[in-house]
Amino acid sequence: MNESRFQRQMAARIARKLDAHARPDRVVWFGLGMMGVIGWSVTVPTLVGAALGNWIDRRHPGVHSWTLALLVAGLALGCWNAWHWVARGHSDMPHRDSTADD
Repeated sequence: MNESRFQRQMAARIARKLDAHARPDRVVWFGLGMMGVIGWSVTVPTLVGAALGNWIDRRHPGVHSWTLALLVAGLALGCWNAWHWVARGHSDMPHRDSTADD
């Protein structure tokens, strides 16, 4: 029997939902863990950049604010880092049917 594309997609989605309902603790802990990783991966570089910039501003005062510049650089690095973790977490997730996400 030839199944239509829609039927294959729906079967894959139903199977994923049933699997998630069978193991709700894993889904919850995975989500909380991912939020923690993403939060810290943005927060730490941002705070390190701000602290380093503040230290430079106190040691060598100048016209430009190193605190602001390094805070923004740390934030950009943290956002890139978070994107990396989300992409990695998405690629680690098992996919039963690659056409289900089209």
